[in-house]
Amino acid sequence: MRLVFAGTPLPAALCLQALLEQQQHEIVGVMTRPDARRGRGRTLHPSPVKELALQAGIPVVETTTLRAGDPAGDAARAQLQAWQPDCVPVVAFGALIPKDLLSIAPHGFVNVHFSLLPRWRGAAPVQAAIAAGDSTTGVTTFRIDEGLDTGDVLLTTSVPIDDTTTAEALFHTLVARGGRLLCETMDQLAAGSVVAQPQTGEPTYAAKFTAADAQVDVTASATAISRQVRAFTPSPGAWLMWDDMRLKVADPQVVAAAEMAGTGAPGSIVMLGEKPVMRCGDGNGIAFGRLQPPGKPMMEAAAFVRGRREFERAQLS
Repeated sequence: MRLVFAGTPLPAALCLQALLEQQQHEIVGVMTRPDARRGRGRTLHPSPVKELALQAGIPVVETTTLRAGDPAGDAARAQLQAWQPDCVPVVAFGALIPKDLLSIAPHGFVNVHFSLLPRWRGAAPVQAAIAAGDSTTGVTTFRIDEGLDTGDVLLTTSVPIDDTTTAEALFHTLVARGGRLLCETMDQLAAGSVVAQPQTGEPTYAAKFTAADAQVDVTASATAISRQVRAFTPSPGAWLMWDDMRLKVADPQVVAAAEMAGTGAPGSIVMLGEKPVMRCGDGNGIAFGRLQPPGKPMMEAAAFVRGRREFERAQLS
C-alpha cells in the first residue's frame, strides 16, 4: 500500500522505523510538527520523525494543523491529497484530523494507541493503567473517527503489568509492540483479512497528568502509593514534602505492618536497618529505593539518609 505516516516524537519514529524495516509498503510521505526549540540554547531541532524520514529520503510536510482555511492547513491538505495514500498511519501526530479528511484514503487514518480500548482513552493511558492497578494493558490499532479514541478496532496485543512495572519500562515495551502491531495491521488491511469492529465495554479516560497529580497522599494505602510512584516514573516524578523540601521518590516497595516496630502517623519515617520506610494510611509501609532532593540527581535512599540523619525521624506530607 501507499502510506503517509503522521507522527512527531520518538515513539512515533520507532513505529515508522518498523514500517521502513519491514519493506512491505511504500511510504510516500510523512507529516510531522515543525522544528521545536529545546535545550539550554533554545535552538531549533527537528522532530524524531522528521529526522528519520529525511534519512530515508521520504518527503516531509511540517504543520501544526490540518484545518481547511488555515494557510498551513491548506498546504498540508493539498500535499496529502497529492500523495494519494491508501492509508494514513498516525502515532502521536499532535494535530487533530478534521472529519472531511478521514475519507481521503481508502483505508482511512489508523491510529496506534497504547492501551486496550475502550479502556484508557485519552492522553496518558500508560500512567493511568499502572495507577489504577491494572494487571494487563496493551496496544490497539483503530480507525480514527470524530471522537476521542472511539474508532473501530482493527488489531490488539496485550502486555502484563506487575507490582514492579514503571511507566518508563511499560512504555518502552508498548512502543516496541506497537511498531510490530502497526506493520501487521497494514499487512492485513492490504490483504483484506482484517475487519474493523466497534469498541465494546465501558470506556475509561486517561487525562493528561500534571506535576500536582504526582504528589503522594501519605494517607493512601501502601499499594496505592506504590502504583502512583511507578506510574510517574520517570516523569514528572512522584514527590512528597519534607518540611519545605520537595523530595522526589522512586523504586517503591511495600513493607508489611508487622515488619515495622512501634506506631506512628501516616507519613512518618521508621528505619529498617539502613532502609527508611514511610508509614502509610493502611498501617503498612513503603520503602523508596531512591530519593531526589531539589537540584540533585536521584540517589540511593540509604546514601541520602547517611547525609541527613534527621530524616530518620522525618514526617513527610
